[in-house]
Amino acid sequence: MENETSSSNETPPSEQLQSLSFSPQPQLSVKERFAIIRSIGEECIQEDELERLLANKPQPICYDGFEPSGRMHIAQGVMKAINVNKLTSAGCKVRIWIADWFAQLNNKMGGDLKKIQVIGQYLIEIWKAVGMNIEGGQVEFLWSSEEINSRAHEYWPLVMDIARRNKLPRILRCCQIMGRSEQEELSAAQIFYPCMQCADIFFLKADICQLGMDQRKVNVLAREYCDDIKRKNKPIILSHHMLPGLQEGQEKMSKSDPSSSIYMEDEEADVNLKIKKAFCPPKVVEKNPCLEYIQYIIFPWFNEFMVERKPENGGDKTFKSFKELVDDYESGELHPGDLKPALAKALNRILQPVRDHFNTDPKAKDLLKRVKSYKVTR
Repeated sequence: MENETSSSNETPPSEQLQSLSFSPQPQLSVKERFAIIRSIGEECIQEDELERLLANKPQPICYDGFEPSGRMHIAQGVMKAINVNKLTSAGCKVRIWIADWFAQLNNKMGGDLKKIQVIGQYLIEIWKAVGMNIEGGQVEFLWSSEEINSRAHEYWPLVMDIARRNKLPRILRCCQIMGRSEQEELSAAQIFYPCMQCADIFFLKADICQLGMDQRKVNVLAREYCDDIKRKNKPIILSHHMLPGLQEGQEKMSKSDPSSSIYMEDEEADVNLKIKKAFCPPKVVEKNPCLEYIQYIIFPWFNEFMVERKPENGGDKTFKSFKELVDDYESGELHPGDLKPALAKALNRILQPVRDHFNTDPKAKDLLKRVKSYKVTR
């Protein structure tokens, strides 16, 4: 790893991220807590409900869930760590739902639950290594298979009631949450899946659903269910932005296309090559994946972005805001040939602690070896 960095990048990345998260601070006002939490979401349903929640509940419960389905890409790894650390810094408790049964229902890893659970352990190791602040009990990792089995008498009646109150077309509209479309030929298990995910929100006593925009439909289903049962306090939906794939026209990252994503344990040379080949048209900001990586990963992490250039090209420049960078890029002052190496360098700084962990920790090394040997199934 190269040592040349801007002055504010001296702190090792994992320590820098952990500094975002601390015990709830008495001096933070409701307004300040709201601003931190709201900054996570591309959309919030509803903002006034979030303000009331923070005014009335010192430690709201946030829910996020994931299917263990293969290697972790940078959006799932770094963006989730940033978001979780923001939530805990604002006084929230975060319950991360390791949806192993859901991955089995969705035929991930060919439905092999043991493989799915190995992947779940691997994902937790990555979040620890990258700097998710899991100390102090504000973050819980809960395995769906264990929690549902231990409280089946609570869970299944809830799932059945949600299923009973909704018509099949409404449930099919939620299939996007599984990375599938309404037109696909779905198994019965996959049709049951949205009812279970909707139930998770209430089962985990979540005040806030903090998932990606691709999970929006089932979160809205949970709010509609509240209307059906005359429940006043609805779960607040805080949906974060979905990072696109690196190639032109890829709206989201794909685990079936390694070139579309940076993986959390990618080697430095892999990151450099993927960014070099990434779609990054000069002077074009819209749907430019390199700029989205900078906006949603680099600036939240480092609070700046440094570009090294030859003197004849304007010399080195440290951007203090994304708007400043966009202005230079649109004008042509900043060229992709200078932006891409700077982006690759910043990403490699963030990922280095993860590489170190998986190279030196025997348990992590074994988990990664096993995960890499698994065939990804859709």
